[in-house]
Amino acid sequence: MREIFTALIRHITLAFLLATMLPMIDDNTLHAEKKKIILQHADTIEGGEEGSAIYRSVLGNVVFHHDALTLRCDRATDYPQENKIVLQGHVFLSDSVVELYGDSGVYYPERQVGELRGHVKGRMVDNTLAGKARRGTVNMQSNQITLYDDVLVWHGAKQISGDTILLLFQDAAGKDQRKKLKAIDVKGSAFLAARDSLSRSPVVYDQFSGKNMLIMLDELSKISGITLTTQAESLYHLYDEQRQPAGINYSSGDVIQMFFTTGKLSRIKVAGGVEGKQYPESFRGMKKINLPAFVWREKENPFGKLKNLP
Repeated sequence: MREIFTALIRHITLAFLLATMLPMIDDNTLHAEKKKIILQHADTIEGGEEGSAIYRSVLGNVVFHHDALTLRCDRATDYPQENKIVLQGHVFLSDSVVELYGDSGVYYPERQVGELRGHVKGRMVDNTLAGKARRGTVNMQSNQITLYDDVLVWHGAKQISGDTILLLFQDAAGKDQRKKLKAIDVKGSAFLAARDSLSRSPVVYDQFSGKNMLIMLDELSKISGITLTTQAESLYHLYDEQRQPAGINYSSGDVIQMFFTTGKLSRIKVAGGVEGKQYPESFRGMKKINLPAFVWREKENPFGKLKNLP
């Protein structure tokens, strides 16, 4: 009986190792080369059945690779009939540009999509962006990361929040081998706050809100434009040519567009149901003029202070 059991375990182990090494066809017809899931390390390998489904599991310090993606966790269970791998405990996904962490998740090899749940957090390796949420999805084929539920993202010294935040990347071009973040798309309860770098005392914050917000970035990861739509509002601090305080401007409308030059706000355009007011300099620092949803949450950043991007 022991010999049969030992043989069975060996068969399961061999089957798992072979399965993890077998190539799978990438859905992207432009990159139709075969890609393998490679198991780099695990303390234990086991297998069995759950109802009619066969599963194979690896436990303890699990590390495996799929194309450019590295996945780590405490336990990974492969369900080949469903084309999914269930990830449990200290889940980590990285493609050398972005790192994502979660309590649990699922990875779909054929689609190259990973889903994370429970205290999800992530950052760009160059330390220019970090965020947290309750759920997250990474899609390697479309170069997108989506964060859901109570999402908070920091881009340099700027704080961005919303119901859902989509990060869109573009492939590397020229000599640069790293893909770049090209847009931050915020859906629902969109808010951006940035500390005014010219005001030392009191500390004040420029604030922008709307139902939706699209932030575009240039090749240096600096903001090149922001568009707020539906119930759009802005509150920003003004300065004269000598960089002396010159009051605070409030504006609202259906759409607010902001244009930036080398990362600096240069022009604002408001359209549709436009309203506005100018606060005198004596109102600087008063909480009562802040936009209703403003809360500065810098201490919630799970990675601490980021690289400062003007």
